[in-house]
Amino acid sequence: MDHFSALSVDVCEAVAHIRFIRPDLHNRFDELAHTEFPMALAFLAAREDDIAALVISAEGKSFSAGGDLDMMLRANASEELLQRIFREGEAIIDSLVDAPYPIIAAVQGAAIGLGASIIGCCDMVVASRGAKIADPHVVLGLVAGDGGVLGWSQSVGIMRAKRYLLTGDAIVAEDAYAMGLVTDLTDHPDEVLPAAMALATRIAKLPRGGVRGTKKAFARLSRDLYRAACELSTAYEMHTLRGEEARRTVEALRARRDAPK
Repeated sequence: MDHFSALSVDVCEAVAHIRFIRPDLHNRFDELAHTEFPMALAFLAAREDDIAALVISAEGKSFSAGGDLDMMLRANASEELLQRIFREGEAIIDSLVDAPYPIIAAVQGAAIGLGASIIGCCDMVVASRGAKIADPHVVLGLVAGDGGVLGWSQSVGIMRAKRYLLTGDAIVAEDAYAMGLVTDLTDHPDEVLPAAMALATRIAKLPRGGVRGTKKAFARLSRDLYRAACELSTAYEMHTLRGEEARRTVEALRARRDAPK
């Protein structure tokens, strides 16, 4: 399956695997990745009869550095791009929640922003103890949309979700495990993917009807409890990304990033 550039897609013995493959960019969600990831999820959904579980992993030191600063600035100046990335963002969250098979995130390194939202909307999260997890939308002058409210609230509870989404503070996977955002811990990053694959393989051997019905029931619970807030936060995020405050904040962060070391 070679029609993707920012990620790879594979299906073997009923276990699907999406892998982010640009470690030099810390697997950030620039326009290419932001377009390809929902396409990959839709591609697998069209083959749902062949799939019992999905693993999402990444190459390199980072699971995903989250949104791309340059893309944010382009979206601030382009209503067409802004509308497109928000359609794609909604497609990502919808696909993760509505997939009929369990989805397991294999988090070997930092999961930031959209990376954190993705793992929060998965059904299981295997992570290395020291992996950093953070949703710094507010630090960028943005509302924590794109699944942040949904994923964090249903895993760590509303009070803790507010604590971290309203500050953008990071936690390590060991603390996230204690809070409920991570389901399985490994001692070393290179143990994460084998552990996630082992879980997926176990699920693939179970009677499929029971697993799928249970996943669908949880999806209904997620939608009934959190979907309205998720849609509202996404609309608010779009509004803030259009704004002057976000533009100035992102420009300042980009300047610091690009300054000579």
